[in-house]
Amino acid sequence: MKYIAKEGVSFIIISLSVSFVFFILYFYLTGETLKYIFLSLSFIFFILYIFNIYFFRDPERKTDLKEDEIVCPADGRVIFLQKVFDDRFLNREAVKLSIFMSLFDVHVNRAPVNGKVEKIIYNKGRFFSANLDKASLENEFNGIILNSNISGGRIAKIAFVQIAGLVARRIVCTIKEGDEITAGERFGLIKYGSRLDLYLPLDFKSYVRINDRVFSGKTVLGRLE
Repeated sequence: MKYIAKEGVSFIIISLSVSFVFFILYFYLTGETLKYIFLSLSFIFFILYIFNIYFFRDPERKTDLKEDEIVCPADGRVIFLQKVFDDRFLNREAVKLSIFMSLFDVHVNRAPVNGKVEKIIYNKGRFFSANLDKASLENEFNGIILNSNISGGRIAKIAFVQIAGLVARRIVCTIKEGDEITAGERFGLIKYGSRLDLYLPLDFKSYVRINDRVFSGKTVLGRLE
């Protein structure tokens, strides 16, 4: 299925198949109550089929960056932008930028910069709503630490973290330690509502503000100076 994330194909096929089975059984039933129940179930699973097509959409996007710029890794809304001390990934002060993805956003994640994956840290945590601050600390997450070359030959270490939300129950990451990735390259998704946190060097200059709408592989978040 073109423009559909492969991770969602099984969900789409299953929901359509179940809808079809209930619809066929409807014609073989005699009781009016059972016929109504089976027809209703067929309709519900068909709506779920339509929703899965919408949720797992994966549009093509062209990433166009100037030197040292950082592209957005996720569709959604900026909910946090502030200097913090990061003691889990970079072990230093960093600029933290958080993006909340609702059920209606594209959930395919893309690399924010070119670089080499130094380390991936997975933690099976809890499932608070992804727009809450404590979700960054307590929810299930998959953290990727990346070394990226910037101007002057300096290595900039950044981290980007996939965080499961209240409904989300599976984080998908298709890259591994040692991989070279390119800005705008797909590297995973989070199924059904989530959040993505970025930890950036202190010389990061942001082009976005709190509550701005951003798009993966398309919106330029800022640059490293």
